[in-house]
Amino acid sequence: MDFALTDEQRMLEETLTRLVADQVSPEQRRTLLNAAGTETSALWRTFAELGILHMPFSEDVGGLGGGGTDLMIIMQALGRGLVPEPYLAGLLLPGKLLALIASSTQQQRWLTPLLEGEHQLALAWQEHHARYDAFAVSTQAIQRNGQWLLTGRKDIVMNLKAAAATLVTARVESGKLGLFIVPAGTAGSTMHHYRTMDDQSAGDLTLENVTLALDNCLSEDVSNALSEVLAIGRAALCAEAIGAMETACDQTLAYIKERKQFGLPLAAFQALQHRMVDMHLHLEQSRSMAILAATSLTLPPHERAYKIAAAKAYCGESARFIAEQAIQLHGAMGMTDECYVSNYAKHLVMFDHYLGDSDYHLETVSERLEVA
Repeated sequence: MDFALTDEQRMLEETLTRLVADQVSPEQRRTLLNAAGTETSALWRTFAELGILHMPFSEDVGGLGGGGTDLMIIMQALGRGLVPEPYLAGLLLPGKLLALIASSTQQQRWLTPLLEGEHQLALAWQEHHARYDAFAVSTQAIQRNGQWLLTGRKDIVMNLKAAAATLVTARVESGKLGLFIVPAGTAGSTMHHYRTMDDQSAGDLTLENVTLALDNCLSEDVSNALSEVLAIGRAALCAEAIGAMETACDQTLAYIKERKQFGLPLAAFQALQHRMVDMHLHLEQSRSMAILAATSLTLPPHERAYKIAAAKAYCGESARFIAEQAIQLHGAMGMTDECYVSNYAKHLVMFDHYLGDSDYHLETVSERLEVA
């Protein structure tokens, strides 16, 4: 298989690399984090102008028709710069669901402005008892008097605060899994906002007899589409982790070359050289798994699920390993906010928990091997 990038993909990579380097310094990142949830940032609008928001969507819905490799390029660049914009949670996951199942009217109302950078959305799929199982849903949706009534709670909804609306999974009366769009501020919905360990904006959404119009139901059987979109999200996360791992390795190597002990730079000590080699081995092996995930998105569902689960599990373990080594090789400095590698370490540790941790995905791989 030829893994060489096309001219267009190289141009995309170079453009994003320059943009992130110019607009997401540590100080600029803190400003973006402090302003999150108040209004669309200038960086997000720049993404829209450059077509970055349009790239992973098909031309049928106004996108640019980018594939798994294009998405990997974008996510790696965002990971390298630790960009806090909610590309995955606020655009990719809810946008892909809208592109797959929404009617043309629903897409015009919610997807088109999303791709233009006019608003962001969120996807509420996790519940506290489900342990990453998107189909173990207790939230209920009942149709009464020409309306839908939603009751339940969704936990760890990423980008909830900034979302103009939230896509919510709920069990309908037929027993199937439905998907509903709940605009921000809808009566009966309450939100509890917080930040994750790596400063990502998240929240819990409680629904108490939330009344929705019939056209707020995007689908009464979203299972297949949800599986596909979560697979895309996991592949995107793997690519983002590669970018973050690259930078963590580079910053650690630069530090041990500069920091001296006993009159010598730390990089002169063979034991520390071996640890840097181990970090890069984990990085390169994870890169191969991330490429596997990105190129598996068009496979049949069962094969896609197996390969992406394997990639997410491996990248999760590698991300934690590299985070721990980066902190230890920086010594006490690695635990401080002043040492920027600590932000990468926190993000890499949390990466393992987004869209299913290593244990969860290893179960998927084991089940597939048992069947085989």
